[in-house]
Amino acid sequence: MSSLWTESGRLNDVQAKRRLESRDDGKTQTVPVRAGMSSKPKEFVLPEWFFLGVRVPLKVLWRALFKLQFKHTENIPETGGGLIIAANHQTYIDPFWLSIPIRRPLRFLAWDAAFTWPVVGKFIQFFGAWPLALEGSDPRAIRRTLQWLREGGAVVIFPEGGRGDPSGKMFRFKGGAVRLALETGVPILPVTIRGAHRVWPLGQKIPRLASVEITYHPVFTVQQLPGEETRKCARRESDRLSAVIATALESAE
Repeated sequence: MSSLWTESGRLNDVQAKRRLESRDDGKTQTVPVRAGMSSKPKEFVLPEWFFLGVRVPLKVLWRALFKLQFKHTENIPETGGGLIIAANHQTYIDPFWLSIPIRRPLRFLAWDAAFTWPVVGKFIQFFGAWPLALEGSDPRAIRRTLQWLREGGAVVIFPEGGRGDPSGKMFRFKGGAVRLALETGVPILPVTIRGAHRVWPLGQKIPRLASVEITYHPVFTVQQLPGEETRKCARRESDRLSAVIATALESAE
């Protein structure tokens, strides 16, 4: 559920002891959580006033270069509790594009290897990215994300686990976004990114100019059936989430 890509609070006594976290293979692992542990990253992240200040000039720049369009931004929750923003993934620029109309602090789950790259690693860190291991389980990233969501933060996740097919078609979603929603009880904002695969597809070294459209769908609430296992629910609801996001791709064909 990663890509290349606050408010204060404390865990309650039950959360502070130990938490069981599920993995995509259906197994569970016990992850220790320390009371009073803050979800604020130790690394430097640019302040919110910076993002507010650059939002308009970046929007103008993106529109000039890529004819960037935002559709149904009225579906973006401006206030409230935690929020998971789940989108299809076509290019490394996706997180910056989709975040422009969102006026709340954001964090991104990003490929941990990218943090070792010169310049790029620090750049994405400054913009609020958190490292996530693509292979196996990453308890620290999961723990950090869970607490951020419980404190009312918003997290951007790309459920495909990486950039999609160069043709623009989506890969099957992994269950991470839905599992986070089940664990925290927060809603998911589905987002469709269309046309970005022509800008910087998998296998292309530098971006090129093309039109990009980003659609924000109505908030998606995970629905677990009575007696349904978490693993089955995550698989079923991830497919339903994928279908919602795919509608804005199919409508343009």
